[in-house]
Amino acid sequence: MAVALPPSTTAHLDAYGTAISQFNRAAQYLDLSDDLIEYLRYPRREFTVNFPVRRDSGEIEMFTGYRVHHNTALGPSKGGIRYSLSVTMDEVRALAMWMTWKSALVNLPYGGAKGGVVVDPRALTPAELERLTRRYASELLPIISPHSDIPAPDMGTNAQVMAWFMDTYSMTVGYSVPAIVTGKPMGIGGSEGRTEATGRGVVITMLACLKYHGETEPDKIDVAIQGFGNVGSNAALYAHELGFRVVAVSDVYGGIYNPGGLDISAVAAYANERGTVLDFPRAQNITNDELLTVKCDVLIPAAMEGQLHEDNANQIQARYVVEGANGPTTPEADDILNDRGVHIVPDILANSGGVIVSYFEWVQDLQAFFWNKSQVFDNLERILHEAYARVQNNAERLRLDMRTAAQVTAIKRVAEAIQTRGFYP
Repeated sequence: MAVALPPSTTAHLDAYGTAISQFNRAAQYLDLSDDLIEYLRYPRREFTVNFPVRRDSGEIEMFTGYRVHHNTALGPSKGGIRYSLSVTMDEVRALAMWMTWKSALVNLPYGGAKGGVVVDPRALTPAELERLTRRYASELLPIISPHSDIPAPDMGTNAQVMAWFMDTYSMTVGYSVPAIVTGKPMGIGGSEGRTEATGRGVVITMLACLKYHGETEPDKIDVAIQGFGNVGSNAALYAHELGFRVVAVSDVYGGIYNPGGLDISAVAAYANERGTVLDFPRAQNITNDELLTVKCDVLIPAAMEGQLHEDNANQIQARYVVEGANGPTTPEADDILNDRGVHIVPDILANSGGVIVSYFEWVQDLQAFFWNKSQVFDNLERILHEAYARVQNNAERLRLDMRTAAQVTAIKRVAEAIQTRGFYP
């Protein structure tokens, strides 16, 4: 019996359809019963809340939020919370499923979760954003705890949002609970290196991929990055620091391109001051769509899901795609890019640095014993190198593309945990 997928208004952006399609491709290479395969397709728990928020004007406005737990066979569920007008239950289901595979792939004791509120956070004042966050957090109290579900920041949220979230939970239970969320400010239990973790991890996996293919000279590699938020900007800064030539970056408003390379530190300072990378000196303005097809060696889509699809996959000039975003490539684009010999480092491997360092933060909070940045980055690199090697070995052994190999590796680990635990009752 197949999962009935909810309708999607845009074929390219049907995130849950993409997640299910990827799962189905991987499942055929696993010796699992039909019952277990069917079980793994479904989220364990879906939570929808509608709640009021008082605007600064005194007016009450209603908002809708979601939280989905996909699977908890390996441990408590873990996943970010995003604030965006594009948030849907369909998207949250997909992101929760990808979080399950991501955590399993890098051997973390987590299942997958995701959450979000349908809101443009830029349209709220700081006071309104705080009230929305605290009310949303209070609505999730029945399903979150440091031992059942641990939220984190995602698109449209940040360390301050997590601080409000942690304080709301702590005030409700009557004592401070730093481990209820990760991605917090350092002063209340956050971890060194958490802000840079996802973007840094993207570059670490990019390096592993390039090394595997015999490309070891960074100054000969051109990199284009779609998205200049937390993930894209930190990936760009680290790549630039290592000597790669970052030729294009973009944000929600558009992008900039210079075939000779961009001074990423200067771009970051400019974007912080202006709120966008557009009109940066010594660079040509381009659209986000144009960035995806610029001439480069490595393309890092680090914005939204569904950016590489059947209509633009043939125009991609990069030889490598390293996925900083979740689900940026549709199954149709996967087929086209694989047929063209483009090497893809899939999202559940490439952008797992965030959940890895979130795990470090959670462990530090539970033990009240904190690490320095060197310890965090050393362990992050070790885990990512081990995960990349596992996926690459499975890809060669089973003659699979990297995405399918990563999914096979992750799904097998979750399935074995379920089989060992058994079905209740």
